[in-house]
Amino acid sequence: MQLFRNDRQTARGPAEWFTGAVFVDAVASPTDDQHVNASNVHFTPGARTAWHAHPHGQTIWVTQGVGLVQRRGGTVEVVRPGDRVFFGPDEDHWHGAASDRLMTHLSMVEVQPGEDAATWGDHVTDDEYTSPVSDT
Repeated sequence: MQLFRNDRQTARGPAEWFTGAVFVDAVASPTDDQHVNASNVHFTPGARTAWHAHPHGQTIWVTQGVGLVQRRGGTVEVVRPGDRVFFGPDEDHWHGAASDRLMTHLSMVEVQPGEDAATWGDHVTDDEYTSPVSDT
């Protein structure tokens, strides 16, 4: 058993990866023996990731607020607490808060030794962010 005390401070999400104010709390970091990277990510209204992809995919689990998610070429979808989204390996996508709501999600990705957790692309434009939404 390993016990990890909560000694890390909340980090501001880097401007290269996010639009708006985003804050990240580390939950699990990859090691030689563990390949899970998990973070609790807090998005302020209108904040969002840039387009990005993960070599082994990504699961997000929405814990608070209302958010938006989209895969490249797909429809923008509304997500709420309890919703889970899986983005497949190397699937280009973005996720973030609705324009008038906070959103927090748990992000979980597999990271093999020597590889990057994500490949980051361009920022999501305002037109992409405000495109029609599917709210099923």
